[in-house]
Amino acid sequence: QVQLVESGGGLVQAGESLTLSCAASGSILSTDVMGWYRELPGKPREWIAQITRGGSPNYVSDVKGRFTVSQDNAKNTVYLQMNRLKPEDTAVYYCNLVRSWSINFWGQGTQVTVSS
Repeated sequence: QVQLVESGGGLVQAGESLTLSCAASGSILSTDVMGWYRELPGKPREWIAQITRGGSPNYVSDVKGRFTVSQDNAKNTVYLQMNRLKPEDTAVYYCNLVRSWSINFWGQGTQVTVSS
């Protein structure tokens, strides 16, 4: 079993930065992929970024160039550095770990609010 605990959400103004962290515990495999999703108000959860254990990142186009996903494998922690935040980035952000591209584990979510 895997547990994911997020931290770092909060309220910021447009243009500011925020970093989210997600610590994974339990049975973590070298093939697991960690990433981030978000739920905008009234919309389905959407994938925004992921990083393989080998360190290869991928991003949805909306955040590419503004957000950076990184990880510390020794700490089983993944980070999401969010720069130049916009009001439309306001959402609940969820950490995700996917195993064998079919088994998903989720964090509890952390609220990010960007004021204009």
